[in-house]
Amino acid sequence: MARILIAEDEPDIRELVAFTLRFAGHEVVTTSNGEEALQQAGAVIPDLILMDVRMPKMTGYDACRAMKSDPALMDIPVVFLSAKGQDAEIQTGLDAGAEEYLLKPFAPDQLVERVRAILGKFGK
Repeated sequence: MARILIAEDEPDIRELVAFTLRFAGHEVVTTSNGEEALQQAGAVIPDLILMDVRMPKMTGYDACRAMKSDPALMDIPVVFLSAKGQDAEIQTGLDAGAEEYLLKPFAPDQLVERVRAILGKFGK
């Protein structure tokens, strides 16, 4: 299956998402902030990045912009996972280069299905 990088500062959410995706057969790498996500993305070159918006050290938006400006990372799809569902927040995420913006809370099977669909779209 796919290698997925998760960037989420809330440990419970991070572990739930990681468990769900590992159970679905994916290899998962986790980080707790945007700065770590940017470093790990360069080190592991994931097939997909799931990232919270509000994180310490570097926001998800800033990390996504940095990834999209890096030739080695620019083609990796980024999906924001956030409780912030206002149109302006979603648009900021898409403008930063995200493929999609999923609102929390979401059901584990919904997450697995969206991940499958996005990976399929990118031929992974």
